[in-house]
Formats: sequence, C-alpha cells, structure tokens
Amino acid sequence: MNALNALAKLRRLGTPVVETSDAAATLRQTVAAASQTLKRLAGAGLITPIRHGSWWLDGLIDPFRLAPYLTAPYESYISLQTALQLHGLIEQIPDVTYAATLARTQRIVTTAGTFSFHHLAPEVFGGFEEASRDAKIASAEKALFDVAYLSAGRSRLFAAVPELELPKGFRRRELRRWIDRIPSARARTLTTRRLDAFLAGAR
Repeated sequence: MNALNALAKLRRLGTPVVETSDAAATLRQTVAAASQTLKRLAGAGLITPIRHGSWWLDGLIDPFRLAPYLTAPYESYISLQTALQLHGLIEQIPDVTYAATLARTQRIVTTAGTFSFHHLAPEVFGGFEEASRDAKIASAEKALFDVAYLSAGRSRLFAAVPELELPKGFRRRELRRWIDRIPSARARTLTTRRLDAFLAGAR
C-alpha cells in the first residue's frame, strides 16, 4: 500500500488523532508494519508524531483540539491559566497547556508541548464552549472557578493567580451557579473564599 492511499484510509476515520494499533486495524497490517507506514508518512511531512504510538493526521497540531484525545476515553477541556490567558484575564502565557479532565491528574509530554491535566469531580465538570474545529475551551467564568476549586485541594499550584483583569461582560452570577454544584460544604466555602480573594484583587 502506498503512502497516499494509507493516509486517505486513515483520514476517513474522521479523527485528527490515530493510535498505531487503530491504524493497523484500518490498514489491515500488523502493528509493526503500521508503525513503519506511519513513520514513512511522518517522514514525508504528511502526519506528525504526538508521542509514542500516537499520530496527528490533520496538518499542524492544534494543542487545544489535541487535549481531549490525550485523556480519552475520559473527557477534557482547556481551562485554568491557559483559558484565563485566552480570555484576557491574565497576560502571562503559561509554559504548559492547562486542562480540566475527568481522568486522573497528570502531566503529558507531547511534540506539541506539555499538558497539565487536573481532575475535576463530575458535578463541576463542564462550562466549556465549542471553539473552532471542535476545540473545547472553558468560559472565562468557568476557568476562574476551576482555579479556585482546585486551589482548595492539596496542590499549591493554584493558590494564587497573576493580577486579574475582568473582561467586559464577565458574569459573576455564573460563578455562583458553579459554586452551588459543589457537593461538599467545606469545598464550597473554600472555593467561595478563594474566588472572593481573586475578585477583590482584580482590575
């Protein structure tokens, strides 16, 4: 099978990310043979390796679209400092891509950079918007809530944020809606206090 035919078959899967094992099934090759096919495609600049056993099929890697595939079958969306910066609440660009997830908390290193995934309870998972080409990005309010919620845990990673500048139309009521979904009274109190502190220092 030539490279272009192999690529066409892989793209018909309808996903920008393919695992070597899935490619083997699609191309009706052994895993070893599929790995060689994928390496040839990458060498020709037609696909891009993500990490061992994972490949990006759709042009340049988009980290925001990639994030959910790194934790599949568990959902993820871009949030925390990354989303805060995208919405203009903070100026500093994080050196990793932050995301909220239903999977375990973990760091994943890829050719597109390092991703920092942080577990949220199902009750407070959500609040993202569908950006272009299926990228999932937290709203400004939900990104700030996620920081405050996670700061109530053991990690000190989210204990503080750079100076905040609230965008026009920032919906403080949306923060209350998410606070009300926290099942633990203690976590609700801690998250509320943290949000109050963040907002008190905002411009």
